[in-house]
Amino acid sequence: MPTKSDVVFDQELGEGNLLEAESLLEPYQQKYPKGSIILFYSARISALRGNFEKARAMYEECISSQQEWKQIHHLCYWELMWTHSYQQEWQQAYLYADLLCKESRWSKAIYVYQKAAILSMMTEEEVKKTGEDIMELFRQVEGLKQRLAGKSIPTEKFAVRKSRRYKAASPIPLVIPALEMMYVWNGFTIVGKRADSTEALLVTIETAEKQLRNDPSPSEFHPDDSCLVQMLKGLCLKHLGRLLQAELCFTQVLSSESRIRYDHYLIPFTLYELGLLHKQQGDFAKATTYIENAKTNYKDYSMESRLHFRIHAALSSLKGSPVGTP
Repeated sequence: MPTKSDVVFDQELGEGNLLEAESLLEPYQQKYPKGSIILFYSARISALRGNFEKARAMYEECISSQQEWKQIHHLCYWELMWTHSYQQEWQQAYLYADLLCKESRWSKAIYVYQKAAILSMMTEEEVKKTGEDIMELFRQVEGLKQRLAGKSIPTEKFAVRKSRRYKAASPIPLVIPALEMMYVWNGFTIVGKRADSTEALLVTIETAEKQLRNDPSPSEFHPDDSCLVQMLKGLCLKHLGRLLQAELCFTQVLSSESRIRYDHYLIPFTLYELGLLHKQQGDFAKATTYIENAKTNYKDYSMESRLHFRIHAALSSLKGSPVGTP
């Protein structure tokens, strides 16, 4: 029985060793072609390969295959929410985020934040049809956080911190928050398999970039928002093979380090991404320097443990270890 942590771990690995996963799964697919767990993992592999349409069909089949284990339904809702998000089908993604809010108890804070973030990507008219209040949803997040074995869930802490922006009387809305969460869950690695979806994300990101550039009265969050947009833009450009432009985006973030007031996580994560970019270009020495910089010189930022997991995989890969790079 897969748990949420299995899926989170899997999401962290990005593409991982898909060929090995497929070969391990194949005998079970032959023996139990309609088994719910087999359908789930088959769908997951399809999603990691960028075949979102096939993955969705299999997740839906997985849901209808049994009614006893509702947790498997919730895992499928989570994955369906993301496969729709990767293609910016926000209304469909919202439906699954809403189901998770209503049915799953894993992390109400993350689910409500995710739902609000998805609604933030929709038009005013689309939001109106849902009957939801985006500001009220964000304001609920902090009261929903929980502790497991005395510790906070890092992604919950991140969601709580970001949602505090809406506590103000006249809040400054978050910029492309669903795409930021997509990055948090390592989704850009998955979207990067599809040039069409990546190009579409780039259009959305560049629209946000233009709005920030033309803002007549920039808020205190403006430098942070601009850096987030540049980092995500760089990721899209990298996956589209426009490596020089991607590098310019990443270096622009790093040059703005002193201006960032809240989202300090952006600097070590950008250093890591710049390291991966140099690895892709074959400059392993420069790649190692950037990634080691992220590992050694930055502490106490959001999702630090998550980045250290990715850093460990990347450095092991650079040293010739069999560990896969995210």
